[in-house]
Amino acid sequence: MPLPSQSQGDGKDAKSRFWTTYTREATDYDVEFLEKYQSDMDIVLIFAGLFSAVNTSFIVNQQSNLNPDPFRTTNALLGMLLQTANSSFVPQFDQPYAPWQGPSTLVIWIQSLIYASLCASLLAALGAVLGKQWLSNFKRSVRGTIDDRGRQRQMKLDGLRTWHFDSVLEFLPSLLQISLLLFGIALSATMWTMSPTIAIIIITSTTLGFTFYLTIILASLMAADCPFQTPGSINLRAL
Repeated sequence: MPLPSQSQGDGKDAKSRFWTTYTREATDYDVEFLEKYQSDMDIVLIFAGLFSAVNTSFIVNQQSNLNPDPFRTTNALLGMLLQTANSSFVPQFDQPYAPWQGPSTLVIWIQSLIYASLCASLLAALGAVLGKQWLSNFKRSVRGTIDDRGRQRQMKLDGLRTWHFDSVLEFLPSLLQISLLLFGIALSATMWTMSPTIAIIIITSTTLGFTFYLTIILASLMAADCPFQTPGSINLRAL
């Protein structure tokens, strides 16, 4: 019959072995988990930063469409002034000068799409910054015994699963893809008003990209071993 002190010692040894094994396995899991999502967040930040700069340049270029053309107004007023001063040398205006009635419906839709694209890319960048902070908080360990650190780490891991942490971070690349699609539509509409030939090239490229993305999602849904897995296909399969 084992002595009480011997039983307590065996219990402590078993507990110590358990937390040692848990820490070793948890460290391997955490390294892979953190490396995956930190790399994804870096990619999102770089792409969102570059794409936001392109979006902003396009918005600045299109901003004048929301305001009346000052040159057109000035020329019309000067023509009316010259016509009033000496109508014998200045030809008559076919149409009287009409005040600006605001941007057209097409211009408003284009501006709405491009601003929505910019907001989506900025939200993705914000989510990536917050995601890196959340990952740093998960990585940070508390001081204490090995079982205290193990319990704290398990509590954080349970919280990630409860609050669907993976789904939130995996949605950020999808947000960038939506932003890219909106930008393509706005760019196509803008070029259509200037040069339909160039617009057709942009529309064709945008359509091919969108079709390719839908194709790989459908392929991923139909075959689990398909290598073209995306966060969208993984989440759709989980439904």
